[in-house]
Amino acid sequence: MIESILNTAREKMKKALDVTRTDLTSIRSGRATPTLVENIVIMAYGGTQRLRIVEMATISTMDSKTLVISPYDISTIGEIEKGILAHSAGLTPVIDKEIIRITIPLLSEERRLEYIKLAKVKLEAGKVMVRQIRGDAMRELKKVEEGKTISEDERKHGERLVQELTDEMIAEIDTMGTRKETELLQV
Repeated sequence: MIESILNTAREKMKKALDVTRTDLTSIRSGRATPTLVENIVIMAYGGTQRLRIVEMATISTMDSKTLVISPYDISTIGEIEKGILAHSAGLTPVIDKEIIRITIPLLSEERRLEYIKLAKVKLEAGKVMVRQIRGDAMRELKKVEEGKTISEDERKHGERLVQELTDEMIAEIDTMGTRKETELLQV
């Protein structure tokens, strides 16, 4: 019974980690990465379709400062450009024949600090998700104990295991935060 509750909590916490990791990748670091543009939604084919760029084109990095977008359908190149400009991520796409090039501008020190603050907010949101899952698991253990399925000692042991899992996940989130902060501070 305890194993089942622990496994459920572990799965939910891993999903919370994935959400936090995805949130962090959306923060610009001054380095060209496909994640900066892949989820921008484009009104394609005259506004009849709402597609993400990753569904419409291949996104690659030419060097650490340049993204290259190669549309599958060349007729959508203008719509992709408009979508990127409308997204207001501070990116300026340039059409070069059949591809779109985006040069990532350097971040100012002020902007880097803003992004670090934003990253900390997203990290804290991830920690809150993990703690909520811990609370759910603890309540489930108490409910099982009240149902006389497990003893008080088993519940306390289960709570200790859930807390160890929580500490492990929080440490992983802290590691992600340290990595992102280092990445943001690199010039």
